[in-house]
Amino acid sequence: MGITKTEEFTSQQNAIAALAKAIGHPARVAILELLISRDNCICNDIVDELPLAQATVSQHLKELKNAGIIKGTISGKSICYCIDTAHLQNLQNFLTHLTQKKVACDC
Repeated sequence: MGITKTEEFTSQQNAIAALAKAIGHPARVAILELLISRDNCICNDIVDELPLAQATVSQHLKELKNAGIIKGTISGKSICYCIDTAHLQNLQNFLTHLTQKKVACDC
């Protein structure tokens, strides 16, 4: 496999790519939808809501957390998760910028 050349791109481009990669799996999208649908943080019941094993859910939560999309706080023996909107705002701004561009295309 070839070497990635992420250092050839801006930090903003790398940050957007990392966010896109983090939400690029349907299980992670489902987790985000679940977190958005609740008024409070969610602990162990994420596993109960998804058709995935606990270890698989934990791995997806780890990916979302590493990307900065969710936060996890320890509450007793469990971790409560909620959306961290700061990083998502960058992705939203980028997507808004893309959709506002008026480009003539004859495709």
